[in-house]
Amino acid sequence: MIAVVHLGAGNTASVQFALERLGADVVVTSDASVIRDAERVVLPGVGAAGYAMERMDVLGLTAIIKAFERPLLGLCLGQQLLFADSDENGGATMLGFIPGRVTRMPVRDDLPVPHMGWSQLRGLKDDPLLEGVRDGDYAYFVHSYVCPDTDATIACADYGASVPAMVRSGNRWGCQFHPERSASAGARILNNFLEVGA
Repeated sequence: MIAVVHLGAGNTASVQFALERLGADVVVTSDASVIRDAERVVLPGVGAAGYAMERMDVLGLTAIIKAFERPLLGLCLGQQLLFADSDENGGATMLGFIPGRVTRMPVRDDLPVPHMGWSQLRGLKDDPLLEGVRDGDYAYFVHSYVCPDTDATIACADYGASVPAMVRSGNRWGCQFHPERSASAGARILNNFLEVGA
């Protein structure tokens, strides 16, 4: 069973449907015991990091997610939550699986913020979630904040500068983009997540 964490906002339904199309048994939940016992966890998110962490605290999920030892995938804001902290709304402490601070994307006249639309994945590293994904495949992004480029980065996109598009720390992965909206490449990444460690 795949638990898609529901924090009261976000793209949970589209993530659920994308996983179900791949044959997964999916439950959208904020129940700590269901998430703790799940085979894998997906942490989607839109909106503000501080709000998401507050919701996790209120629902009693922060410790459960930090202790989760099976495969976990953070999507969009969910990738950012894997890092230590964020500049958003004056600062937010996050899950801390990956060192570093999430910062606002620099504003340029030729590149509006948020970064919204299709960008190519580049610099793919050897990783089970990227099996069958090709350098240059497109993914769909919507974000105003960007993760630091660390040893955890396993794929990038270009938006005026290199943007960490996917990260990994142990059994925890992140996609800055929305794989559920990223056509065949996104479906392949989600399917790889369903199979990793199985």
